[in-house]
This record gives sequence, structure tokens and C-alpha cells, in this order.
Amino acid sequence: MSKHASTQTNGSPVTQNTDSAAPSPAVDPRLLVREQGLTGYLGEFKRKLRSGDLGSLPVVIGLILIAAIFQGITGKFLTAGNLSNITLYIAGPGLISVGIVFVLLLGEIDLSLGSVAGVSAALSAVLSIQHGVNEYAAALIAVVAALAIGALHGFFFAKIGVPAFVVTLAGLLAWSGLQGWIMGNTGTLNNIPNGFIAHLDNYFFDSVAAAYGLAAVSVAGYLVAALMGAKSRRRAGLLAKPVSEIVLRAAVLAVLAFGAAYTLNQDRGLPLALVVFLGVVVVTDFVLRRTSYGRKVFAVGGGVEAARRAGINVAWVRISVFMISAGLAAVGGLFIASQAGFADKQLGSGNVLMNSIAAAVIGGTSLFGGRGKTWSALLGMLVIQSIVTGLDLQGISQSIQYMITGAVLLAAVVLDSVSRRTQKSSGRG
Repeated sequence: MSKHASTQTNGSPVTQNTDSAAPSPAVDPRLLVREQGLTGYLGEFKRKLRSGDLGSLPVVIGLILIAAIFQGITGKFLTAGNLSNITLYIAGPGLISVGIVFVLLLGEIDLSLGSVAGVSAALSAVLSIQHGVNEYAAALIAVVAALAIGALHGFFFAKIGVPAFVVTLAGLLAWSGLQGWIMGNTGTLNNIPNGFIAHLDNYFFDSVAAAYGLAAVSVAGYLVAALMGAKSRRRAGLLAKPVSEIVLRAAVLAVLAFGAAYTLNQDRGLPLALVVFLGVVVVTDFVLRRTSYGRKVFAVGGGVEAARRAGINVAWVRISVFMISAGLAAVGGLFIASQAGFADKQLGSGNVLMNSIAAAVIGGTSLFGGRGKTWSALLGMLVIQSIVTGLDLQGISQSIQYMITGAVLLAAVVLDSVSRRTQKSSGRG
């Protein structure tokens, strides 16, 4: 029953309601989601959909549709041999794409990475084949040279103030010329038979225990990391995923991981190239999400001036990011040389750079900076290579493949732009 108090104002009685209940404390909507179970998660999914927070959902749906369509058309797409080949094809460009993710997180672009990959492969081949340098040492020298190239790009961008587009466009031309100069009159240098470079993209762990072991380690690693992370958050009084949700996610990952392991074992076994690619993705994801350096990269990408006022050395972050992207491009170039069987003056040219950039964007990394993850490179490269492989099975010309890949890239950028606009209108951008 309400309580009232009467006062007199200019001779007129005024009735005031004194039943003022204390405001209820705000409740984190994510807590309600988990309390409501499946209904809560469906509601949260609809809310994210309305706000444009789509995450990797479009890419996953796209992969499922691509696989279903090409399997229905060709009847060969989902065979173990074809899927194993896809894992080989994505390694080289995928490693370059991981480096591009770092650059895109700053809201910048690096157009030189195809040439950096080419000059690194050329330097390694010339040193090992023509000058007798140990292959491991030659590869290491090539990667170090690429890191120096990245530092040079970063210096002109961060310290001199030259736009990254101009710096890396100049690099694209300069390092392509250096690649041709290093190769000299030799148009092609074949990899040393059974050598280090030759094995990068052609070595398989043929024991079935290798693929299943990697799957088991991956699932166990995720489960332990997720449980420890949730425990730490609860200890700090922060919101954390319930154990049931973590176990469910681990179960889904187990189905995917062991399914992939089974498929690979039906062909030649676990490819070394896939192991290296996944290892790089996991390590770089950890760096971006779990280290202070990663938080600085996101901060600079989200707003340079705000990052500078927060005490972040913006110039160093920019230089280091270009070094990382160039270093990964060098490693990617070595894998491309391994897949081709040789290094030549054209390695890294053509659609290598464009596919690597497209993979990062298609996978969900924003072109506008501050949003993305290295898993984008893996997902996006799977999309591109699945399309290319499916069209190859149909005998479709490369010109048509370029047009389709371009259309997919445009769709991804449009989706990113619409998503950002929707998030801003909903107060989340």
C-alpha cells in the first residue's frame, strides 16, 4: 500500500508519493543468458544478429554451403584426397595471410608481402643451391632478411610518416626487382631432393597416431585453457563461462578435430604444412588475445591518439607489426617454393597477395582496424581454396575463378561495413 504525505503550497494541498523504491541493480545480460539455458542462448543469438555482431558465423555457413554444392556437383569434393590437398594448398598463402591480419588490425595494408615471399624464397634457394649454404641456415637468413625489410617499411611509415600504402607499394616493386636480381640469369632453381625446403609442403606423418594425437592435444589444450581461464575470472569476480558450456564447446571441437584426423588418415596422413600453419595460428592468436603486446596492437588499431595518450609506444607497435607480417611472408614463401618444387623470378606474384588479403577479410578481420583474429586467415583461406578446388574439379577457367573470388571478397567487405554501421547504431561500435 502506497504511503502519501500532504503539504500546503499557496493554500492548495499537494499530495506527494513518498513510496520511492530503491533502483534495482543492473544485471549483466550474459548472466541471464546462461541462467535461461537454451532459450537464453537463442535470445542472445538474435540480439547479436540484430546488432551486427556476426563473428565467424557467415564464414562457417559459407564453408558448409561450398562443400555441399561442390560435392553435389562433382561427387569428389569431400573425398579424403581432395580435402588433404586443400590443407596443403592453404599453408603458404595462409601464413602470409596471418601476417596481413596483424597489419589490418592497425587499419593499414601491406602490398609488398607477395614480393617479400618471393625474394625470401629466391635468397634461400640461391644460398643453399648455388653457394652450398646449409638449407636450414639459408632459410633462417631469408627470414631474418624479411624481418629487416619489414622493419624498413615500418620505419618509413611510423617514423617518417609515409603512408603504408605508398611504402609497401614501393616495396612491392623494389623487392620484386631484387628477387629477379638475386636469381640472375637462372630462371628457376629446383629444390634439393629430400631437402628441408622440399619437405615443408610434401612431408606427411603417415602414422595414424600423429593425426589423432594432434586432435587429442588440441581438444585437451582448449579444455584446460578454457577451464583455467574461467577459474581465474571467477577468482577475480568477473563473468566466466560455466563448466557445462566449456565442456559442450570442447565436445564440438573434438568432433571436428577427430573427424579431420580420420579424413587425413584415409589419404597420406597428417601434413607437416598443416601442423606448421595451425601452430602459427594458435601462437599468434595467443599473442594477440593474451599478451600486453596484443592489447597494444588492438589499441593502436582502435585509435592512434587514444593509444598514444595511454602511454603506448605507437611507433614501435607499428614497426613490429610490419616486421611480423614480413617474417611470416618469408615463411609462406618457403612453403610456396616447396609446393611448386622450385624457386623462380615469378614466385609470390600473380594472385598470391590478393588471395592472402582476401582470406583475412573474408575470414572476418575488419579493413577498418581494431577487429579481427588470426583464425580469420585459416577460415578465409579455406573458403578461397575450397572455391578454387571445386571450380578446378569442374574444369572452370582461372579467369572465372578470379571473378568469383572477387565477388566473395566484395561480399565480405560489404558485410563488414554493414556490420560496423549496425553496431554503431546499436551502441556497440
